[in-house]
Amino acid sequence: MDETDDLETLQKKYSELATLAGSLAHEIKNPLSIIRMNMELLGEDLEEHHAAVGRRAIERVDTVNRQCARLETMLNDFLRFSRFSGMQFTAGSLNEQVAQVLDFYRSQAANQDIEVVQYLETDLPSIKMDPHTLQAALVNLVKNAIEAMPEGGQLVARTRITRSGVALDLIDTGCGMEGEALLRMFEEFYTSKDSGTGLGLPTAKKIIEGHGGRINVQSQRGQGTQFTLEFPTPKRINKQQ
Repeated sequence: MDETDDLETLQKKYSELATLAGSLAHEIKNPLSIIRMNMELLGEDLEEHHAAVGRRAIERVDTVNRQCARLETMLNDFLRFSRFSGMQFTAGSLNEQVAQVLDFYRSQAANQDIEVVQYLETDLPSIKMDPHTLQAALVNLVKNAIEAMPEGGQLVARTRITRSGVALDLIDTGCGMEGEALLRMFEEFYTSKDSGTGLGLPTAKKIIEGHGGRINVQSQRGQGTQFTLEFPTPKRINKQQ
């Protein structure tokens, strides 16, 4: 068996495992949704009682509801993570994808006193993309940047032409990262947030690599973070083939 056969075997096993894991996540979601719905109904019933025992029961119901919501979020993130294996590629504009995501978050950014600045290269070549999944990756990165600036700041999005294709720099003036968080940020299920699932950045990385690209990060605690996404252009892809 040569290296090509080994790679195909590994890809097949990975695909089967991803399908199985996705099916399992769906099976877990159904009873979890029923549990959460019934706990919400129970909480409404208990609200009618004002005794101390009733108040303690309401607090426990609220705790279960919060954990159910967290599990549902984790399952939804996992399902998104496991689905990005059958992307459909067409030639498209990275600038348009970036502009759409920034427009979506512009109101929220303004409410948090965050200035959004974009420098989009006017002659940027098209790239091979699956618009839905690429936008999902960009949404995750922009969302993380905004969450890193709760006291306000600046988010810069810059596209540019490189020797091998095109690149996008996302630069924020947020809290930054260091140590374990910086080393493990793309590791599945690792998170430094109380409400995080640890699948957002791994999903973004998986999508970008699925586009033949790569993602790099530079960060300094208290100074901010820069994510750089690099993509090959169709001409470059043809040369590599």
